[in-house]
Amino acid sequence: MNKTIGALFLALSTSSTWAATGEETYKAVCSTCHTQGVANSPKIGDAKAWGKLIKEGQVNLTADGYMGVRGMPARGGRADLGVADFANAVVYMANQSGGNWQNPDEAMLKKINARIDKRSAAKK
Repeated sequence: MNKTIGALFLALSTSSTWAATGEETYKAVCSTCHTQGVANSPKIGDAKAWGKLIKEGQVNLTADGYMGVRGMPARGGRADLGVADFANAVVYMANQSGGNWQNPDEAMLKKINARIDKRSAAKK
């Protein structure tokens, strides 16, 4: 293995964060509930249930889900899940259910984080 590939492998394997696709995060974190509709969670592919959520808007739905909403625990129960990976999973689920969202860019992530911060401050 050359030095560049070895260094990259070391950096990736020792990093506590990694960028996953929305589908990967969905499968690893979200599918347990959103495949079967556990605790009344909207099933992936259910356009009627997701249609109501999609109307809330990408920023609101992502931030509220990240903080925990209705019967859903914060971050889908995975404390180490970052906002960007969570947001990409929400995009994946929405798009599998009738939405047409894009993974958030830096500007949208700032809006999502601002809403998360606002909700966090309100809890205190």
